[in-house]
Amino acid sequence: MTEEQLRKYFQQIEDNFNGAVISNKVDEIKKCITSDWVLVDSQGGIIPQEGFFNVLEQGLLSHSTMTKEVLRVKVYGDIAVVTGRGQNTGTWQGQLLEADEWITDIYKKENEQWLCVMTHLTPVKK
Repeated sequence: MTEEQLRKYFQQIEDNFNGAVISNKVDEIKKCITSDWVLVDSQGGIIPQEGFFNVLEQGLLSHSTMTKEVLRVKVYGDIAVVTGRGQNTGTWQGQLLEADEWITDIYKKENEQWLCVMTHLTPVKK
């Protein structure tokens, strides 16, 4: 695959992941991630998926929009590093949430499917 084909291929994977997250349904998100996926962000540090799922299930966090533009993809065998820029909106503990972030998703190929192992978020400086 050319770099452009690879970027488009992983853009579709990221779009599916975004759709799962804005569904706010744990079962949908689990289709896109490994059993040991973690989220890393500037406020919570390393957040195990159980913590992320708990705030979703309790209604403390919900996403209404989420977009990512895939800017770089590097594949190393069964591991892929996808870097891009994303924006999302929703609510956190009843307050409006709006984020503009640099995103790195690390994927692992399992049974011919790319699943996210880790998502790392860095806020874009204003």
